[in-house]
Amino acid sequence: MTRTITIDPITRIEGHARISLQLNESGMVEHAYFHTTQYRGFEKFCEGRPYYEMPALMARSCGICPVAHLIAGAKACDEILAVKIPYTAMVLRRLMNYAQIIQSHALCFFYLSSPDFIFGFDGDPATRNIAGLAAKNPELALDGIRLRQFGQQIIELLGGKRIHPAWIVAGGVSEPLTAAHREQIRSKLPEIKEIALRTLATFKPILNSFPAEIETFGNFPSLFMGLVDDKGQLEHYDGKLRVVDSIGNVITHGLASTQYAEIIAEAVEPWTFMKFPFYKPMGYPAGMYRVGPAARLNVVTRCGTPLADAELDEFRATCGAPALSAYHNHWARLIEILFCVERLERKLAEDQVLDKHVRAGAAPNSLEGIGVAEAPRGTIIHHYFVDDQGVMKGANMIIATGHNNLAMNRSILQVARSFVDGERLNEGMLNRVEAVIRAYDPCLSCSTHAAGKMPIRIDLLTHRRELLCSLVR
Repeated sequence: MTRTITIDPITRIEGHARISLQLNESGMVEHAYFHTTQYRGFEKFCEGRPYYEMPALMARSCGICPVAHLIAGAKACDEILAVKIPYTAMVLRRLMNYAQIIQSHALCFFYLSSPDFIFGFDGDPATRNIAGLAAKNPELALDGIRLRQFGQQIIELLGGKRIHPAWIVAGGVSEPLTAAHREQIRSKLPEIKEIALRTLATFKPILNSFPAEIETFGNFPSLFMGLVDDKGQLEHYDGKLRVVDSIGNVITHGLASTQYAEIIAEAVEPWTFMKFPFYKPMGYPAGMYRVGPAARLNVVTRCGTPLADAELDEFRATCGAPALSAYHNHWARLIEILFCVERLERKLAEDQVLDKHVRAGAAPNSLEGIGVAEAPRGTIIHHYFVDDQGVMKGANMIIATGHNNLAMNRSILQVARSFVDGERLNEGMLNRVEAVIRAYDPCLSCSTHAAGKMPIRIDLLTHRRELLCSLVR
């Protein structure tokens, strides 16, 4: 007799999804499925819109990382215009992306995941949340709030508002940075760097408390993909695609991001709305690869900033090179926060950052444009097609969570087989299956996420879908 366990919804992630675990006759987990239960129709309803609306329109696909979609959309439109944007515009786009990565990584690490580190995966769910964290470790909670606030404030200073700023546009950005706003940001960087270093010092010893989770949270061979600069260093805005295998061999290097279709294809399955991108040379599903913080650290030669490079050395010595466990995404996020702070320091010190020339103007000169950037969760790709009047004929978006879809499904299977007892369900089991998904920090939603405790129910069914027992919180 086979049975199915359903976790619906998954908590402390952005968006709505459920997990199904199928047990065999012995009560062991045989199959696991990660279902995305919401439909995102942006590729369809952009048809017929003028190309210049795309950055702001596509940014609405996400309320957590709209800046990454602004950047990818604007870069695709730059190609349609066939222009090279002003240097200062490129720098300002980078600044906003660094700010977004800081605030989004802070949200994932402190608000969504750190309750598991502080209270343990078997901790009381009544307190295993951000409110419980604030009560037990107020300094850590305040540090998370401060980091997220800092990132959001930079986005507001540059773009006029914190959510969905329409400041990044085709050809550049709409307004230059003022000297006053530059100094306002620079004045806060020492405090933010101190918080990033303090959090790293707090988190690294905690890793020793979770050897079983490190061993089973998506710890398997796969490919890894990310953007790198000309020196092979960490790159979030531009650069070229690099893919490494599970032992660190570079199997794709220096591929122009606009040539992504040479190595990436997409498959679909009938039980989810999310697509399954795969590495084309290895086919589906063998071409499983991962993107995001740990994947980026796996593909780069170096980060390219002093403090982040020192942390990268320790990360590789501890986690391996490449680091295979999805659990190490948490550490990688903290390293990237530190990297972004260092890059903000460097870019804000440039005289050109205050230049007033921040936008190139042109009419559509190409019928196709591709924009690629690194979002907090990994590489995103916007591919647009227009007619000779610049009206959108079609679009394809491959987002970071989609890249990780194959790996997330395999990860929950690995965790479930390690922790789930089909005859005796408990909260710790449920939380670990959810937590491996949190490690990837999937972004499924269009606008919001739920903070704290959400209702959750697990049903144990017979193969005839007869209810055997339920666990509800």
